[in-house]
Amino acid sequence: MSQTANIAVTELREEIKNALDAAVKKGELPAYEELPEFIIEIPADRSHGDLATNAAMACARTFKMPPFKIANAITENIDLDKTYAESCATAGPGFINFILAPRYYADVLKEIEQKGGEYGRSDCGKGKRVIVEFVSANPTGPMHIGNARGGALGDCLASVLEAAGFDVSREFYVNDAGNQIEKFKTSLETRYLQLYRDGVEMPEDAYLGEDITNHAKAFAAIYGDKYVNADSEERRQALCDYALPINIQKLKDDLEKYRITYDNWFLESSLHNSGAVADIIEKLKASGHTYEQEGALWFKTTDFGEEKDRVLVRANGIPTYLVPDIAYHYNKLVTRGFDTAIDVLGADHHGYIPRMKASMEALGVDSDRLDMIIMQMVRLVKDGETYKLSKRSGKAITLETLLEEVPVDAARFIFNMREANTQMDFDLDLAVAQDSQNPVYYVQYAHARICSVIKALREDGVEPRKCSDEELCLLTAPEERELVHHLASYTGEIEAAARDYDPTKITRFVLRLASLFHKFYNACRIKGSEEGLMQARLALCLAVKSVIKNVLDMLKITAPESM
Repeated sequence: MSQTANIAVTELREEIKNALDAAVKKGELPAYEELPEFIIEIPADRSHGDLATNAAMACARTFKMPPFKIANAITENIDLDKTYAESCATAGPGFINFILAPRYYADVLKEIEQKGGEYGRSDCGKGKRVIVEFVSANPTGPMHIGNARGGALGDCLASVLEAAGFDVSREFYVNDAGNQIEKFKTSLETRYLQLYRDGVEMPEDAYLGEDITNHAKAFAAIYGDKYVNADSEERRQALCDYALPINIQKLKDDLEKYRITYDNWFLESSLHNSGAVADIIEKLKASGHTYEQEGALWFKTTDFGEEKDRVLVRANGIPTYLVPDIAYHYNKLVTRGFDTAIDVLGADHHGYIPRMKASMEALGVDSDRLDMIIMQMVRLVKDGETYKLSKRSGKAITLETLLEEVPVDAARFIFNMREANTQMDFDLDLAVAQDSQNPVYYVQYAHARICSVIKALREDGVEPRKCSDEELCLLTAPEERELVHHLASYTGEIEAAARDYDPTKITRFVLRLASLFHKFYNACRIKGSEEGLMQARLALCLAVKSVIKNVLDMLKITAPESM
């Protein structure tokens, strides 16, 4: 809720308690020792009122009376003059509904005008450091469509957490060590040798992408046959040292086109080089949750509810992927001291969560500080059918090719319309449509429409100005009140989105805001209204414009002034 809305609720809560005390003094209610908690909220059916409370039902056991009688005692004794409410009434089995006075709506608009770009921000996360790791695509090849969804969700979640007052760090974990890098080296080596030798076969599990061939050719253009007769490990390392930085830079470039900039690119190799991987093995041994069997070191994840134990170090002495991953999360939560670490992971990582949480518990770290968001698959759709190939390249859609075919604004917005744990269809036709069916266009058009209204009025000599309280209180039409009510809920949506790790709440909020604005615009005449009302409606337009821009800026989506 906005500051004004919070005040409205706080004042009502206090006066409800005062009304109960007054009823007790009059003998209308029996004495009590302690009041139970009750809620004050916006009712689902707004025809019932602007706010509603279950106070009477919550107090039924305390007073040993029917909720309806308690509700009547409250409504008869409450002093609404000390609140933003102008009237109240008992409904149903004992709910109390409140109608807010015009000055409430005036104060919401004044708050938005005063706070401007800061409106909606909260301090609920103040003092808490959070690290959000997302995308972390394998650096051995290009990013796929799932990374596009993960990028939009992760980046917007980080922005929501920042708006809620958290100290947020965005991080990309670069898997530049382990099996996939060995496979990368093998693939590069084979393609390089094929340039100089006949009969060199590509291994079955090698990377077969054109990018591997291009790397080998570019390497050969620089070094020629220098490494053809070199030791295999020397050759493999030289190829990897050449190609991997190029791939990592390509990841950075593509993500920056997607408007994602990380605070840190964390290399897995740094955990090996610093001794952190070896150290975490010793820490796990010391925890008492490991054992040796057939020459391998096992982690007793069954101690933490897993169905089977996991190998930490193979019989050949090489750690499994699990060890650097444990070391990485320990680094985030202990070495660097983040209060919470959030990972945005693909749908195939369900089994990874209990494993990683078990490792934190074994190391004496509260596993509740590690949160993992599982993101479901994306299906690209065009003309109502599954679409797998780029129309420009004829190849599988990557993040790069997606952004060649779809505006960044549309991609970031649409990927944030479905919660991470739901599968989604990304409609390519919808994403490029220039009409109200396209959700990002619909929101941007609301912003541009307000800019157009202001421009047209200025051309007629009408300049927006500061309104008096009396003028703002003229906004009594249902469309006006509903619009202000929605604006007042923005801070609450930010806090809920941060609490639930769900940035889609903000996308839905701004879509609803655009819808309510268009409804208001069609129902309430601005130009030609009486001067005071016209200025009040202009103030409402400016408040909507400000909040839409706040949301779009947070989502890193443009807010055009004309369309």
